[in-house]
Amino acid sequence: MIETADLDSENTTPEASKLDAKVFVRDQASLQTISRALADFGIQNPQSQQGDVGTALAALAKTSSPRLLIVDISGVEDPVARLTELANVCDPDVHVVAIGDRNDIVLYRDLKNIGITEYFIKPLVKDVITRICGNAINPGSQQPKLRTGKLIFIIGVRGGVGATTIATHTAWHLAETKRRQVVLLDLDVKYGDMSLQFDVLPSKALCEATEFPDRVDKLFLDRAVQPVSERLHLLASLDTLAHSPPLTADGVVPLLEKLAARYRYVIVDIPKHLAAEIVNATQLPRICLLVSNASLSSARDVNRWRELIGANMLDRTTLHILNRPAPQGGFSDKEFIRAAGQPPDVSIAYHRDLAEAASLGVKGTQKCAGFTRSLQPILRPLTGEQAEISAPFYRRMFG
Repeated sequence: MIETADLDSENTTPEASKLDAKVFVRDQASLQTISRALADFGIQNPQSQQGDVGTALAALAKTSSPRLLIVDISGVEDPVARLTELANVCDPDVHVVAIGDRNDIVLYRDLKNIGITEYFIKPLVKDVITRICGNAINPGSQQPKLRTGKLIFIIGVRGGVGATTIATHTAWHLAETKRRQVVLLDLDVKYGDMSLQFDVLPSKALCEATEFPDRVDKLFLDRAVQPVSERLHLLASLDTLAHSPPLTADGVVPLLEKLAARYRYVIVDIPKHLAAEIVNATQLPRICLLVSNASLSSARDVNRWRELIGANMLDRTTLHILNRPAPQGGFSDKEFIRAAGQPPDVSIAYHRDLAEAASLGVKGTQKCAGFTRSLQPILRPLTGEQAEISAPFYRRMFG
């Protein structure tokens, strides 16, 4: 690995000094061309490593994302799948430039569709690389549409069904186990207890952001979000019961778009009354998790929410999580399916350790291995991972 050298003040513009570039290429000729292109902006020794997209994936899973990332896909069997994996460990505002040896228009379109800034065929041309670097440096120039983070709505169809517990546990898992940049947004500004789950004090920032969306910029968000850990941030407010300005789609949607451009995952715990009022916000490209218990009213309301949100589409998916709060009471699985008209996408069995730990916040639920296993069917689609298929017992025993 060649570390980035100090920039020459005579050749470096203020914009160039902000450019963080990492390069993963197979051949020396491509590296030399890229190095000359970056040198035009004052970067004499970019962080570079010999390798391809797999090398980049392993490296960036452990380090912060650069602003400009150049990766080699030459000889990679399924470059679209590998670059999609890479996207899951990078921040959404990264400019990814792919280089390879395949002159294939179908491949080019597939790469653009998943958010790749540009794809170039070897041998590289310095002036073309320079132009792309210029687009990354100068945000005012015309650029391809940036890839945005995944937006995840979590709605409890009834009060007390565990939607907040699922939201906090999912966010913690993505941030601490999968090392992704995650922000949690608690839109219940009167009764929300997301801040209690993480033992942090709520601020007034969320109310200000939704009431005055024009004021929300990078500096505002830097000050508004509260760090729970290195990769997990929280945005929550707790207003007085007497006065609380109503949240509207005009205030919420711009905030969601700004957060999605900043974080890999935006997890929104949204109370059911607000979700019904700003239903157009749930029409954004997103995953919506409907959480219910096994009661008759939940079976009825799951169907009502599915009807309100609409059918699944390529960029919008609704999943139902059946969360049983206790081993007794409520419908059996067959009775619930008959009442709801279809089975849940995920069913979480009752766990005594979870019931005991729920009052302790996320630190308590971390110890609930059974709860984490129950959430795997939801966590895997969020991270793009495939389910692990266990070998039969006799095969593990006898090879």
